[in-house]
Amino acid sequence: MPERFKALFKYATEGILVIDQSGTIIMANPSSENLFGYEEGELIGKKIELLIPSRYTRHHEQYRTKYHRNPHPRSMGIGMDLFGKRKDNSEFNVEVSLSPFETVEGEFVIAFVIDTTLRKRDEAILKKQKEELEHLTNELEKRVKDRTMILEEALHELEKSREELSASLEKEKELNELKTRFVSMASHEFRTPLATILSSLSLVKKYGEAGDITNQMRHMNRIKSSATHMTDILNDMLSISKLEEGKIVVTPESILLPDFISQVVQELQAVAKPNQHIVYRHSGDSGAFLDTKILKNILFNLGSNAIKFSPEDKPIEINTSILDGQLELRVSDHGIGIPEEDQEHLFERFYRAVNVTNIQGTGLGLNIVAKYVELMNGNITFESKINQGTSFIINIPSTFRNE
Repeated sequence: MPERFKALFKYATEGILVIDQSGTIIMANPSSENLFGYEEGELIGKKIELLIPSRYTRHHEQYRTKYHRNPHPRSMGIGMDLFGKRKDNSEFNVEVSLSPFETVEGEFVIAFVIDTTLRKRDEAILKKQKEELEHLTNELEKRVKDRTMILEEALHELEKSREELSASLEKEKELNELKTRFVSMASHEFRTPLATILSSLSLVKKYGEAGDITNQMRHMNRIKSSATHMTDILNDMLSISKLEEGKIVVTPESILLPDFISQVVQELQAVAKPNQHIVYRHSGDSGAFLDTKILKNILFNLGSNAIKFSPEDKPIEINTSILDGQLELRVSDHGIGIPEEDQEHLFERFYRAVNVTNIQGTGLGLNIVAKYVELMNGNITFESKINQGTSFIINIPSTFRNE
């Protein structure tokens, strides 16, 4: 190994382990030895399962064998909590990335290991803050529906809480990029509906005193719409949180797919723009064994995006087919399309394309869809051209089985 690479291996702050095809550790840098509490060279020749809590050892051996059949760079345990075991049997949160390589001596895997204990603590803080914000927003919506005239006081409390949240986030310098991007998005997305509610409040009072019921109801609907938008933002955040914590459990049931999709399409049509029709077609088998809640969430998210990013007079097309045990779901629009430079980042959390900055959204929807598709053992792709439209294509087994 060249000296410069030896130095990189020796002084890297991440734990680095090199494992052969039998699961034996053949190299371990000082950071990995310190991380797991071992002396220099003590890990060499040991099985990698030594560093994993015993309750996971059997499953890990199975996963390792499966991984060696199709080795590829990946992060382990998306949406799960991973744990490492020190020499003294104490456990700690870890994040692991795998990178396979091959030499004349055989096939090997490099494992990069990071202690995420502090990050998990910070994520728990962020989760609590999200829950507090959700509670305040739900209270705001209730007040809007029940007593419009006292909404200003509730909004004042919400604004105060938002400022306290921002101040608290500023003090947490060690939080990762995810938290930073969340603050940026929340600040932008909440400001517009809050401004709409505040401005409409005064107009509701004005038109009420003048007896102008039509204009009063128009501004009350604006308040309701803005509060609903804030609730949608929070729902997206909660979905991400549940997915990351592994709290979403796939619960399949037998369905007739065309009937189920048709019901969802009817709900989507209710929120479509004027003259914007949703066309649904199905081919192949009809029976499926799938989680209907997850499937509906996927379809609603993609359908809502198609509606949002398409003009009023263009149709939305939804096509499903079941062939040889595989379900293909395709949602197509004729809208603004996705710029080529944005396409590689499309499924990243909080990412929004440059041509949708004036359209409401959190940048979470497609990330949530991708994670749901992964839970269903499927994959998602897309095709898009600027000003010609976008198609999202999802392929999943029509009969779900836990892997």
